[in-house]
Amino acid sequence: MIPPRDLPAHPVVAPQASAAAALLVDAFAEYNARFADITRRARRRFERRDWHSSSLDARQRIDLYDICIRETQGRLDGLLDDRVRSRPLWAAMRRAFEQQIAGLTDREFYKTWFNSLSRRHFNTRGIASEIEFVALEREPDSEGSDAAPHRHYDVLGDLPSACARMLADAGFAYADPSGGAVALARALEARLHVAGLPTVEVIDLLETVFYRDRRAYLVGRLRVGHRRHPLVIALTHTNHGVRVDALLTVREHISILFGYARSYFHADIGNVGAIVAFVRALLPHKPLEELYAVLGRAKQGKTERYRRVFSHLAIHPEERLVHADGKRGMVMAVFTLRDLPVVFKLIRDRFAWPKDMVRKQVEEKYRLVFHHDRVGRLIDAQEFGQLRFPLRQFDEKLLHELLDECAESVRVDGDDLVIGHCYVEHRMRPMDLYVREADPAEAVRAMCDYGQAIKDLAGSNIFPGDLLLKNFGISRNGRAVFYDYDELCMLGDCHFRALPKLHEDDEMQSLQDSVYAAPDDVFPELFVNFLGVPKPLREALIEAHGEIFDPAWWCSLQDRLRAGDYVDVPPYPPEACLTDRVSPNA
Repeated sequence: MIPPRDLPAHPVVAPQASAAAALLVDAFAEYNARFADITRRARRRFERRDWHSSSLDARQRIDLYDICIRETQGRLDGLLDDRVRSRPLWAAMRRAFEQQIAGLTDREFYKTWFNSLSRRHFNTRGIASEIEFVALEREPDSEGSDAAPHRHYDVLGDLPSACARMLADAGFAYADPSGGAVALARALEARLHVAGLPTVEVIDLLETVFYRDRRAYLVGRLRVGHRRHPLVIALTHTNHGVRVDALLTVREHISILFGYARSYFHADIGNVGAIVAFVRALLPHKPLEELYAVLGRAKQGKTERYRRVFSHLAIHPEERLVHADGKRGMVMAVFTLRDLPVVFKLIRDRFAWPKDMVRKQVEEKYRLVFHHDRVGRLIDAQEFGQLRFPLRQFDEKLLHELLDECAESVRVDGDDLVIGHCYVEHRMRPMDLYVREADPAEAVRAMCDYGQAIKDLAGSNIFPGDLLLKNFGISRNGRAVFYDYDELCMLGDCHFRALPKLHEDDEMQSLQDSVYAAPDDVFPELFVNFLGVPKPLREALIEAHGEIFDPAWWCSLQDRLRAGDYVDVPPYPPEACLTDRVSPNA
């Protein structure tokens, strides 16, 4: 790591800096302990089928970081009094802090914590290397993929016995322990046969169990000779006990499970870096920021994304920031890097008609998504402030638009543009472009998945609001994901209506003149009019998911959700499920 610039020592500052640094180290340790306490509840929630409390825990854990930061700010103010904004003092605190965390695991988390406090105290624009840890100076990973605590299971020609030991070691009360082990072994043998692989020799499973929503996951790898293959066993808890629901051995399926459109796992992890190294060895194309975030370390995920973006810009000074592909947004200005799959979204100062919301409402929509179960259909949008970019790297038209239409969020500072507030997301291909570019069969498949995405979101009590294809993207794995949240709302807040039948004397009137629509009224029969796709794609969607154009279907789903029903949205395809699958709400 590049050492910080030496600053003159201050005989009075040094003891105070050391005490303040110790306060920050202890404060992060306290946050970490509270984070772990919430996380450890996941097993109890799963075993008791306490899904309501599980949902509350997920939201509480997301909010915990900012709560603890505010508490620490108060303690720091009490300790330092009027010196709390002394930059020389913070520089000395930085050096003392680095010394105090030198022997700790997950030191990068501590540095992110320090930076959060420093940046809030000084409202830092860009980087202040003397009073924060520069993200680009990340220490190299010292953890190997074998450092994570895991168990070894020698198969020795008896795969059912190995599977039985794996399930038994997880310690759950299974509905059919022997039957589940046999079914798991048969499924694994079948997958190996299809993949053309010989019999597995050893299975390694992480000791940590991963929980999310109403499922638990055993994560590991298959060893076949010198090769390593990913393995995930999904468990559900029905009224009759825990069952093996699915077996995932395809990297694409496991990548989706750990993807940026999923809510965060609750996994009791002592050394997060070691777990990240283990999973990344199985999913080598998965960016670090996605792995840290999906393990619940959202702030570290932000740090890793910052590091990747600005390291890329430093290495490629010729790289240009340009408008993202797709139609111009009425609420957001969106730009990207040509060679890095991220987009930056800034809220415009004024919204074009018919948008009648304000900035605060847009921000509330993004906060809603941050706390909600994303069911694999809502992209993780990370909120950033005070990002500093060289002006020379902006495309001229883009720069003009940002200065003219996002003046509340940007300002020129010397040779840089400082972005006061934005959202950063993984870049996907806008669906309206994708279906025009893809071959017919892929376009049909995408349209059908778009319909399934709408159903999945509805089952999680989310209505996207604006169903235009331009608001959906297609992921690398071919999944339709929604990413435009300004019209998004809870399904229960919508009033789904059928179009009234027009009388003969009304036939010359436009629909707008003949139908009164309240702000929350939704007319599903009109959805098809706004697809903007060729007839074959429209017909394929109607054939596969015609219900989404029927107001009765939406009203029926609302009634189910209000009655407390649960719509299961498995985070893996049907082919991954075992034959005796039973839904976790059974």
